[in-house]
Amino acid sequence: MATVGTRSHKHFQLDAAKLRRAKRILRAGTETEAIERALDIVIAEDERNRQTVEANERFVTSGIDISDTYGTLEK
Repeated sequence: MATVGTRSHKHFQLDAAKLRRAKRILRAGTETEAIERALDIVIAEDERNRQTVEANERFVTSGIDISDTYGTLEK
């Protein structure tokens, strides 16, 4: 998932406990690696969400007829 791009120096004030926890959870060797992995996860999740919304919209507008075979939805 990681993309090679330009790198820039940024300075943040982050919660040290959260950063340590993310580093451990993501099995990152450095704090920078933990932040990059976390950002990759967020970007991938956004892409999955976007694709899910698009698929749902295609399904809803497809005109397919859905019937309640067992009759349980009308209760």
